Amino acid sequence: MRIAISTDGDQVSAHFGRCPSFTLIEVEDSKVKSKEVIPNPGHHPGFLPQFFHERGVECIIAGGAGWRAQSLFAERGIKLIVGISGTIKDTIEKLLKGELKGGENICRPGAGKDYGIPKTE
Repeated sequence: MRIAISTDGDQVSAHFGRCPSFTLIEVEDSKVKSKEVIPNPGHHPGFLPQFFHERGVECIIAGGAGWRAQSLFAERGIKLIVGISGTIKDTIEKLLKGELKGGENICRPGAGKDYGIPKTE
């Protein structure tokens, strides 16, 4: 399974679309097969759901995501787990153990303004 985690340094980013980077992992048999950190390729409406869909990502992990991104991921069959905070390392460990539990969406409209990657139209 391919998973993308919104990343800010070594932490899960609260704002999916504006995060500085993404940690991409491939999990097989409850083990990390590969791990790569990529810069955020851009934040414009509809772009990231399509970007990840084309790369075979099946799950997104983030602190939060806007309603439009949530619906676009759902349309593409990509699972979205929000309400996650903490280090990337701890998040991956919980995921592998089956202990990662989503929660309340941390991202609120306008909350990510002036953070990370600016949104373009």
